[in-house]
Amino acid sequence: MSSPANRRSRNITEGVARAPNRSMYYGMGYEEGDFGKPMIGVANGHSTITPCNSGLQRLADAAAAELKASGANPQLFGTPTISDGMAMGTEGMKYSLVSREVIADCVETCVGGQWMDGVLVIGGCDKNMPGGMMGMLRANVPSIYVYGGTILPGRYKGQDLNIVSVFEAVGQFTAGRMSEEDFCEIERRAIPGSGSCGGMYTANTMSSAFEALGMSLPYASTMANVEDPIVEHTRAAARTLVEAVKADLKPRDIVTRHSIENAVAVIMATGGSTNAVLHFLAIAHAAGVEWTIDDFERVRRKVPVICDLKPSGRNLAIDLHRAGGIPAVMKALLDAGLLHGDCITITGKTVAENLRDVPPLRADQDVIRPVANPIYAQGHLAILKGNLSPEGSVAKITGLKNPVITGPARVFDDEQSALAAIMERRIQPGDVMVLRYLGPKGAPGMPEMLAPTGALIGQGLGESVGLITDGRFSGGTWGMVVGHVAPEAHAGGVIALVKEGDTITIDAHRLLLQLEVPDAEIERRRAAWTPPPPRYTRGVLAKFARNAASASRGAVLDAD
Repeated sequence: MSSPANRRSRNITEGVARAPNRSMYYGMGYEEGDFGKPMIGVANGHSTITPCNSGLQRLADAAAAELKASGANPQLFGTPTISDGMAMGTEGMKYSLVSREVIADCVETCVGGQWMDGVLVIGGCDKNMPGGMMGMLRANVPSIYVYGGTILPGRYKGQDLNIVSVFEAVGQFTAGRMSEEDFCEIERRAIPGSGSCGGMYTANTMSSAFEALGMSLPYASTMANVEDPIVEHTRAAARTLVEAVKADLKPRDIVTRHSIENAVAVIMATGGSTNAVLHFLAIAHAAGVEWTIDDFERVRRKVPVICDLKPSGRNLAIDLHRAGGIPAVMKALLDAGLLHGDCITITGKTVAENLRDVPPLRADQDVIRPVANPIYAQGHLAILKGNLSPEGSVAKITGLKNPVITGPARVFDDEQSALAAIMERRIQPGDVMVLRYLGPKGAPGMPEMLAPTGALIGQGLGESVGLITDGRFSGGTWGMVVGHVAPEAHAGGVIALVKEGDTITIDAHRLLLQLEVPDAEIERRRAAWTPPPPRYTRGVLAKFARNAASASRGAVLDAD
């Protein structure tokens, strides 16, 4: 069978399209010999919108140069990004999940429209990863993901800082527990340069999972953006991709049910973001792999949390890298029988082969624990069900002394009024906040709730106040919180029927999210409920609202 490059060359040189096609390439400096080389896209997420992506251009330049040196023709194109940290708590946050779909469409469109032989995707901020991966899987040409790297910590008064430090400082300052001087200094110092948010938040969670999935090179997921080794690593990724094109090794050869299980095992072991549930449902859908929300619970029960990482632990992603990185985590899991070692990876080797020479856990580090001595015996991302979430909801249950609460509902139909209630000290210990009409269709776009949860933690209410929502949480969130409640309020889920003062139970031990109201009363309320009008009727948010599937299906736009 002819190679992709040979097929492309033949397509270009045959028929009446020959002269116009070749002429366009000559206009970009191509020579006759270039038409037999593979055309490889470089999807570049560089922007000056956010520190997460402001350091990507040198990686795109390095990838393009290495592709050319390796006998390929690099074709650069851009993908957009939305800064979750900057959009948080504003109307702009509604565009965050939408951007996942836009990025996926960009990759699929450029690769398909220009019939590229392969693609290298470079990204930084949260939705860059799942969006890029979904586009790669749809296009299904040889592909590799290059993560732009984590940020280094800020420092103030001897303490490491990161983006979540700022949101929690808001709550501390308004509660009178922090001076204005300290608050302003934390704000100024938390982000010292380029790179993605530094804890095991969504960006680092997804990059780590992609390494475990086999779609990024070993050690690629926890490097710092501002440190030089990441440039050589990008060059190595480009060389690896050229070899994958020659071998015709495609994403759907790599992304299987077993490799997704490996990725989810690493998410559990590292204490990763709740957003990984939503995104891997979407990634599995793009790959055509059977994977449901219940599979996360199945993996959670058998994989312990072995990494001490923020937001519910002490360390940052760069500390994990210096302790051995994701290969050290994977080696510990593989030796314990918790990974599928026979999964093929983009290197052309299996997981077990990639990990063969990884040394045992070092005794001089305390970031990664042995599987036999975990931080928590089971994973941290629990799938809760009950009459409030018959399709499932997601709770991060680590870092809590007792992940059970039963209390009166405090009901809010938007994030801003909920945040105002917290800031005005109207939320008391024992309350269960209900933030609704914030799902994929209702908001639309399923915004993250870091501002309310950060304010609760800053006021010292992180363990004593429950919060449930059909929206999402930042990867930096921790506390008695449950997100992705499905069906969502806008679709007539029971969360839409909750009234102020109703009793709600969150019980992670029983995996239960329950409205303590008789079934007959719930049905009476349902009969009286009418869906609210759409908040947007034109543009990208309206299109997303019309097409988005339930959060329990990844909020994808092309569900059956």
